[in-house]
Amino acid sequence: MIGRVRLGVVILCHAQLDVAARMARIWANGGARVAIHVDAKVSGHGMMALEADLADLPDIVYSPRHGCDWGRFSLVRATQDAAQALLDRYPEVTHVYLASGACLPLRPIRDLTAFLAQDPDCDHIESVNAHDVGWTVGGLNEERFSLYFPVDWRRRRWLFDRLVDWQRRLGVHRQLPKGLVPHLGAQWWCLTATTLRAILQDPRRDEFDRFFRFSWIPDESYFQTLVRRHATRIESHSLTLAKFDHDGRPYQLYDDHAMMLEESRCFVARKVWPKAERLLNTFPVPPRAEPDLGPPQPQRIERLINRTVRRRLLGRPGLYMQSRFPRKDAENGKTSAPYAVFQGFSDVFPDFETWLGGIVDADVHGHLLGPEVVEFAGRPEVGPGAISTSTLVRDHDPQGFLTALIRITPRMQVFQFSPRDNQALNWFMATDPNAHIHVITGAWMLPLLDCDMPFDDIRRVTALLQRAELQHLEVLNSVWVKARVQVHELTDFLARPQGLLLQALQGLPVQGHHDALPRMRNLDGLTDLLRRLRNSGLRPRLSEDGLPLPEITLSERTAAE
Repeated sequence: MIGRVRLGVVILCHAQLDVAARMARIWANGGARVAIHVDAKVSGHGMMALEADLADLPDIVYSPRHGCDWGRFSLVRATQDAAQALLDRYPEVTHVYLASGACLPLRPIRDLTAFLAQDPDCDHIESVNAHDVGWTVGGLNEERFSLYFPVDWRRRRWLFDRLVDWQRRLGVHRQLPKGLVPHLGAQWWCLTATTLRAILQDPRRDEFDRFFRFSWIPDESYFQTLVRRHATRIESHSLTLAKFDHDGRPYQLYDDHAMMLEESRCFVARKVWPKAERLLNTFPVPPRAEPDLGPPQPQRIERLINRTVRRRLLGRPGLYMQSRFPRKDAENGKTSAPYAVFQGFSDVFPDFETWLGGIVDADVHGHLLGPEVVEFAGRPEVGPGAISTSTLVRDHDPQGFLTALIRITPRMQVFQFSPRDNQALNWFMATDPNAHIHVITGAWMLPLLDCDMPFDDIRRVTALLQRAELQHLEVLNSVWVKARVQVHELTDFLARPQGLLLQALQGLPVQGHHDALPRMRNLDGLTDLLRRLRNSGLRPRLSEDGLPLPEITLSERTAAE
């Protein structure tokens, strides 16, 4: 006892009774009076084993057993009976702490008692107005009080949902008992014996119990609401560190959480993994010469857990995994880092890939989506991260191929693109904010000047490539585009190649000198080829207006510069 504070603890046990016995011993050895409620669904053998483990602690109180179900009033009833048994057996108790069999004391019980003695009339319980703050996770808020919930949510989910829908359609609205304002909060609290007795001995308790018996998850609202009726001063927070995931389930605490738990300076943490021996052997920490009166500081571990929840829901940018494969356009970033796509540049400049690789701090690849082989930088037989150069493997999952390459490589990825390549990623790249797409329309025709194919084959290839490029341009002109896109007509680019090339390099990690342009392809014969294609019934579209470009020779381009 410190000052005039004498601590009592109510422990609710449902499973892992060996751990619960260990927790009860910690509380009892710390000077607290202990009352234990064991779920009626626990076998008689388990109950006898618990009593045998604690046989050397004869002052422990065992309350009447109730079969407890999640979200049901049976949990409140078990708490009421255990608290009443504790207060009846030990009337000198001034504060009652509610814990579970998986709640691990982190600091000496003496520290908790000394902390409570600083303000002995204060109740520590999270109590949030249900109408003001909708903080519930994956459940109902005000409706948990206004509707009836006679069936178990976990075991009879279908019937539970049908009853809720039926009551909503009929406009069912239960009236709260007069004078009550519904509040919500964590189940784990520390109340003064005065407040707890007032709740248990309230003249209207039967009325309140009838109301909460058909509420949903009353263990998070019964004491949280009634404490507002009887308490003189409330600190609306729990002294137990208990965090929940996005489904409302408590996080398990493992051995590697030991340092964070110690830094949190919390008095109690829930819920410890039964086999976390390091935690069980480390906590509670040894007492100091004088009690530590410092308050809990759970902010850091709460931030870490909140980030974990966000990562579980959103995932990491550009990481696709079987356990949380996202819905289309609902991923947390299509790719993990910026990358650049150059379409038509290697057609105008045959050595563009080598030239660009010498002036940017990035991995400059060839045609990663090419039809014959995946052209990684340097043309290795196996790409970064053991990614295959096989087009069959790549085309099985083009999106996974690209996102994996960007995620596993530390440097920026740059690659060439063409209407000849696999077009499966057009929409994916166009709607990716990390993509930098630079296009020279019509440049795909330039390699045809040097080919020795018959003219009929050239005509068929031209029709296919032109159709592919037009479809790609429709994608890039869509209102859904989020990539950074620059589109240049071949005519405009050839008129001032140096300025437009420098413009395309903006946003890339340029580190070398680039005063000189890469070698340009010989354009002789382009006008004649366009004329022959047009006269054969094919209309070449190398610009938006569909007009073919005039003949521009290398000497004329140099003179223009």
